[in-house]
Amino acid sequence: MASGTLDFYYEFASPYSYLAACRIAALAELADVRVNWKPFLLGPIFAAQGYTSSPFNVYPLKGAHMWRDLDRLAAAQRLPPITKPATFPANGLLAARVAIHLNDACRPSFTRALFSAEFAQGRDISDRETIRQVLAGLGHFWDEVISDAESEVNKARLRAQTEEAQARGVFGAPTFFTADGELFWGNDRLEMALDHARSLARAA
Repeated sequence: MASGTLDFYYEFASPYSYLAACRIAALAELADVRVNWKPFLLGPIFAAQGYTSSPFNVYPLKGAHMWRDLDRLAAAQRLPPITKPATFPANGLLAARVAIHLNDACRPSFTRALFSAEFAQGRDISDRETIRQVLAGLGHFWDEVISDAESEVNKARLRAQTEEAQARGVFGAPTFFTADGELFWGNDRLEMALDHARSLARAA
C-alpha cells in the first residue's frame, strides 16, 4: 500500500489536465503515493471569478501560447500531437458524471482514454457516442454506466465534488492537494506535489 496520498482534481476540458493524467500514475508509483482521481467542473468556479469562458479565450495571446506550449509538452511526453477541439472549452459535463460514477479502479483508465479521444484524436467529448465508444472499448456496459451516471444521486455527487474543490481553493486545473492541505496548481507542479506527499508520509 502506498504510504502517501495526493488528491488530483481535473477537468475534462483542460488540456493540462490531460497531460497530467497521462503521467501521474507512473510518477506516483515511483513516489509511493496513492492518487485520488477527482473529476470536477471548472465552469462554476470560473463564473464565480467573473469569467464567462476559459481565461485562454479571454486573453487571446495567452491562448495562442498555450496551444504552442501544449505541442512542446506533448512531444516531450511522447504523446500524439495536440488536437484543439472544435469547441474550446469542450462541454465535459457528461464525461465528468461518468468518471465520478466509475469506481476508483476504473476511473483512471476511463479518464485517460477520454482525454486521448479529445486531445489526441480531436473527438467531441460532449457527444454521447464518444463516451459510449470509450466505455465500450474499456469493456464497460456503456448503456448502464451512462444511465447510472445521469441519475440524480450521481449528479449530486459531481456538484458536491465541484463545491468541495471550490471550498478548498481550486481556481484552475489540474490541481493537486497533499494530506496537509497544501495546494499545487498545474501540470508542471506534479512532481513537486508528489515529493511533498512523500515527505509527509515519511515524517509521519
